Amino acid sequence: MADHITDLDVSINQAEEIQLEAQDYTQINVNLNQGTKGDPIFLWYKKGGHQPITKLQLTYNNPMAGGLTAAGYIMINKNLNTGAGGDDIYLWHRKGTGKYNTPIMDIFVSTGYDEDAQYLGKGWERLGCDLNRNDPGAPSIHILVKRSEQTFICDVTATGTYRSDLNLFHDGYIRLDEDTNSDAGGADVFIWYRQTNDRMIAITDLRVSTIYGQYQEYEKKGYMREGVNLNKGTDSDNEVFLWAKKHDGVGIVAILLPLQKEAVLAFMKAGITVIEEDLNAGTKGSLEYIGVRDWC
Repeated sequence: MADHITDLDVSINQAEEIQLEAQDYTQINVNLNQGTKGDPIFLWYKKGGHQPITKLQLTYNNPMAGGLTAAGYIMINKNLNTGAGGDDIYLWHRKGTGKYNTPIMDIFVSTGYDEDAQYLGKGWERLGCDLNRNDPGAPSIHILVKRSEQTFICDVTATGTYRSDLNLFHDGYIRLDEDTNSDAGGADVFIWYRQTNDRMIAITDLRVSTIYGQYQEYEKKGYMREGVNLNKGTDSDNEVFLWAKKHDGVGIVAILLPLQKEAVLAFMKAGITVIEEDLNAGTKGSLEYIGVRDWC
């Protein structure tokens, strides 16, 4: 287990940096408040002989935390946006076992879409929430992780309430911690996925429908509609759904949300497929795409 990450912490001042260094933590030398008015904040990790961390999640509101607490996730009680003016963002982790839990062996903090694309192209995963969320003018900052072996996405769904969070976390799902209705109004809608190292049960294709006429087309081709309307609760007449298919191609290893217009080129250059169906179709929300990366 020596190569796996077993402990995580966050420093929000110099005194905490000194304390964590004395405890043999390693600092990721990227200021999580980069480009903001906040004080420097850093993420720290430790590798050792204890049980490895297998899941990371981020929260930016109180309802997102309920299922995590009940499912045994541990919150690092340091706001990653301290003093910056954006949302209060917290990092959570859990040490799980079983086929839906693969140890995390490395962690990185990116400061832009080009860096995201570079690491994603090398097999890393990106957490959904921008650490500078709702901080106008600040750069995009994301946490990425590298697992001990290749994983494949085997299940996907979407929820429009928080009632099923506990069951999904218990069942090994990872929540993409960004609301698909983030600036469109309506319910808080999240996409979830579950991953395994068994390529034979991997999802091989994802699609998005934005009009009813696409339903029949996808059903005839063997796609299954997954989860709730991604525009649930908005004032739009459009219903937007996620569709998944297995056993027809290589496995999908990563799902990315959101992909704004300015990020599309960088991700496509890294071999990431952009599903060019606007998740905010028919709403007041800004253009928003899903990206997927296939196994190479």
